[in-house]
Amino acid sequence: MEQHLRHEPTKTSRSRIKRLRGVRRPQYRLRVEEVRVFYDVTDEAVEVLAIVVKSDAAAWLQRHGEPETAIP
Repeated sequence: MEQHLRHEPTKTSRSRIKRLRGVRRPQYRLRVEEVRVFYDVTDEAVEVLAIVVKSDAAAWLQRHGEPETAIP
């Protein structure tokens, strides 16, 4: 987990790192075995928002994810 978040937190892949769509926050999800790490990336830092088990990931995202706002 540290290796991915420290060195290439925005490098998406089919199986490990996913850029989330439809939500403003969190920006990314990292998959590590049965754990999901939700995080944001800025110029200065990686902010880990949550580390949850796979079975709770969808519910956590539904409850805590910030939807993208529509631009009129």
